[in-house]
Amino acid sequence: MTATSERPRRAEIAALVDHTLLKPEATADDVAALVAEARDLGVLAVCVSPSALPLRDTGDLVVATVCGFPSGKHTSEVKAAEAARAVRDGADEVDMVIDVGAARAGAWEAVRADVAAVREAVPSPTVLKVIIEAAALDDDAVVGACRAAEAAGADLVKTSTGFHPSGGATEHAVRLMAETVGGRLGVKASGGIRTAEQAAAMVAAGATRLGLSSSAAVLDGTPA
Repeated sequence: MTATSERPRRAEIAALVDHTLLKPEATADDVAALVAEARDLGVLAVCVSPSALPLRDTGDLVVATVCGFPSGKHTSEVKAAEAARAVRDGADEVDMVIDVGAARAGAWEAVRADVAAVREAVPSPTVLKVIIEAAALDDDAVVGACRAAEAAGADLVKTSTGFHPSGGATEHAVRLMAETVGGRLGVKASGGIRTAEQAAAMVAAGATRLGLSSSAAVLDGTPA
């Protein structure tokens, strides 16, 4: 996907973007600026820390938040309570982090039960995305984590928190995740996507959502 004519257009990319601010040092003013920028850019959603909720002046933006973030080492009960509180505070979508160690160990029933606890706490129409931290897993574990998330009722699987030292989204991981869920779930690529070329490559690999903190730079490099 090198020719400009083959890249997704700006509006097509914007419609997939969760404009994201999850830095622990973010202030209320930073969050307000994120929301204003998201509305100017015409993206789909904003994704913020649960303590930033409720948001103001969101217009038509979807509001997403995280739970069990970024380690995933919280108990399922804590994750479920955090997710339920976030929905009460106005979140439309929740991006939860699995216990990555359980996935590395192949403890798939534990992973499934963890996701299921959050799903029960925030039933549809709340959208549940499951962060598997793909860069920390081998291919078999990526497949297993996606299958466990699907079995527990997730709506999307997501590559990364963007905070793990192993790295963020890769085309390989996105493609493997998309092949595993087979269109039954969405796939969110997140972590380290900073250019239009990277965003287009993730979409070509099968991403149906993009978690971006550099949304303006990505969209500015995308054909109109």
